[in-house]
Amino acid sequence: MRNRLKIASTIGNAKAYLAVQKEFGSLDAYLWSFVGGKPIKNAFRKMEDVPVKTVESDALSKDLLKRGFKFVGSTIMYAFMQATGMVNDHLVTCPRHKVCAKLR
Repeated sequence: MRNRLKIASTIGNAKAYLAVQKEFGSLDAYLWSFVGGKPIKNAFRKMEDVPVKTVESDALSKDLLKRGFKFVGSTIMYAFMQATGMVNDHLVTCPRHKVCAKLR
């Protein structure tokens, strides 16, 4: 990594992570609190309907920034929420939609 800001933010994010872990017991517990402890199950029919950010990702981003995290904008956080299963944005026509809807 050549970008000094990203190197510094990685170190800062690690310190912020430890603080979150100490306060909430785990990063997992902290993150899932933004969706009420269970995945948000959407039922989109077209890709154009899938948002790039939501009220929940806005709140998560804002709180992470307040806690000292860097590079955690709302769009990035929404992509993270999709990737980790906090939100199911598979189109209803996708075979994975039903499978993911049954999780947790």
